[in-house]
Amino acid sequence: MKSSTGKFWKQPAIYILLLVTGAGAAMLGDRLTVSQFRANSGDSGQRALEPKLQLPPNTKDRVSKVLPPASLSGDGTNVNFIVAAVAKVGPAVVRIDASRPVKPGNRGLSPEDFFGIEPNSGGRGGIERGTGSGFVIGADGLILTNAHVVEGADTVNVTLKDGRSFQGRVLGADKVTDVAVVKIEANNVPVVTIGNSDKLLSGEWAIAIGNPLGLDNSVTAGIISATGRSSTDVGVPDKRIGFIQTDAAINPGNSGGPLLNASGEVIGMNTAIIQGAQGLGFAIPIQAAQEVAKELIATGKVEHAYLGIEMATLTPDVKEQINSNANSSLRVAVDRGVAIVSVVPNSPAAAAGLRAGDVIQKISNQPIIQSEAVQEFVQNAKVGGLLQMEINRNGQIVNLTVKTGSLPVQKVR
Repeated sequence: MKSSTGKFWKQPAIYILLLVTGAGAAMLGDRLTVSQFRANSGDSGQRALEPKLQLPPNTKDRVSKVLPPASLSGDGTNVNFIVAAVAKVGPAVVRIDASRPVKPGNRGLSPEDFFGIEPNSGGRGGIERGTGSGFVIGADGLILTNAHVVEGADTVNVTLKDGRSFQGRVLGADKVTDVAVVKIEANNVPVVTIGNSDKLLSGEWAIAIGNPLGLDNSVTAGIISATGRSSTDVGVPDKRIGFIQTDAAINPGNSGGPLLNASGEVIGMNTAIIQGAQGLGFAIPIQAAQEVAKELIATGKVEHAYLGIEMATLTPDVKEQINSNANSSLRVAVDRGVAIVSVVPNSPAAAAGLRAGDVIQKISNQPIIQSEAVQEFVQNAKVGGLLQMEINRNGQIVNLTVKTGSLPVQKVR
């Protein structure tokens, strides 16, 4: 009986001893693992396994309160392609402060309401001041920005990221494309790297840098939402440019700042937003902006070819609207092409014999089915160039030659 009882109590004791020993070993192992992790967390070999280009990580639980410096010497886990792109281009992004006098009752709204009237000026006139962005394209101090940022300004101050400030001189501003070039007297200024806006694809990364609402060197990121948006699509029909659409946040003050790709190359110049809409920002393709800039640097102005017509792409609905309008004598006999709604008196179109109701079907033997195609032909033509047009007039084919003129441009304000 004694031996059986002793055996009965020995077995639980052994089980308890094993349980306590196992728990102690587990705790010790956990401590060793944590200590080892902490010791290896700064090992460069671990960081080297991470891809150089990665999606922005979820840093909710480990947000750093200190922004990584331009040398990218911060926490390696937070250095992604956006940080690298900003470090590459940021020093070449500038703030532009402009001011101009305004006559009583003569204040108007520019894109994004760039200029803000000085307080207490009352409607009696005063000084309008505004802040925009720009980026350096030449080490000798050539800066690209929007025309609406500087046009009409009598004072333009340029501040570099390193804090240096310069008086800027506007070499030229083109209202039609909203491109301007500013020159500062400086040498060896950091410059941006130019990318290729002609090969952009929807879905590519897009990074915007600028001074929205006066907050210097702000960075936002998103994607390229679309390319080739017409000025009509964007709501600025007086402009002649095909826009890049992006959902990277663009706000007043971003105007003139660069839009970058994932490699930190400039692919566009941020220029417009649609008031009341979110995720809809627009930029001028950098290749188009460069072409305009070259003319502004060389001559201080840009000439744009001009026809002098108001037109509409023919669709079944547009055809029905034209033909059923009792207040108009215009009638369209075809289903496809670009209908001329009106012709400006004394314009190149009027001189060539174009009439309201004509339907453009070919230019230089190329079929035309959209008004944007007509605009593209005109934009690519030199002032004084000849355009061969095939017109459908009341069911009859008419061939005309139109000599383009120079677009009359009114100065802003």
